[in-house]
Amino acid sequence: MTSFVSALLHPGSAPPSDISAATRDRFDVYRNNVAVSLTEALETAFPVVRSLVGDTFFKAMAGVFLRCHLPGDPRLALYGREMPAFLETFAPAKDLPYLPDIARLEQALRESYHAADAVPLDPAKLMALTEEDLLETSLIFAPATRLRRSKWPIHSICKARGDTTLKPQMTAETVLITRPGYDPRMTLIAPKNAGLVDALYRGQPLGQAASTHPEADLSDVLGILLGQGAVTILDRKANE
Repeated sequence: MTSFVSALLHPGSAPPSDISAATRDRFDVYRNNVAVSLTEALETAFPVVRSLVGDTFFKAMAGVFLRCHLPGDPRLALYGREMPAFLETFAPAKDLPYLPDIARLEQALRESYHAADAVPLDPAKLMALTEEDLLETSLIFAPATRLRRSKWPIHSICKARGDTTLKPQMTAETVLITRPGYDPRMTLIAPKNAGLVDALYRGQPLGQAASTHPEADLSDVLGILLGQGAVTILDRKANE
């Protein structure tokens, strides 16, 4: 980290000695603007995390985060990808053990929003396959599709944001994120289907995934994936 960046990110430190006097006079203003902009970017990126910890806590946490993690992309809208890992070791948030997974879910929603467009698979192509070909086929997912599994009720917690009448049960949840239109959409996957969706998402052929997870409803899973535009291509190359 250069002396300029170090001084920029640490309040109270002296301006770099190698900048002009005129710049030095404006340095504190610039430093404050940078911190405010990065904090606002994090607030936009992680609204559920922010609502769970409160504004004051989030701003203080953001101040710690931004001094450890500089923007790695010129697009400020993508700033904060390290937040889930940061929360794993952020001691003041240890009483909210589900917070890192909530951040992972929010990060996945953001990634989905900015992902490339893709043409969804025509269900007729899947239905046209023979049973043998179907079992040997893998699904290629759209760039905007994401899958997040957690031992915490991440979907329920996000849905309960701002609604005190909703009390999530502390059970594991799996969330499929798709973008059938312009905005990402979350779909809660039934527990019996979670392993199958995960296997398909990781590229396992349909037959192998289904045999490994006999408790799952393959028809239900395919209906969700195709209905949400999560799949773009059928692939048998790996199995030929």
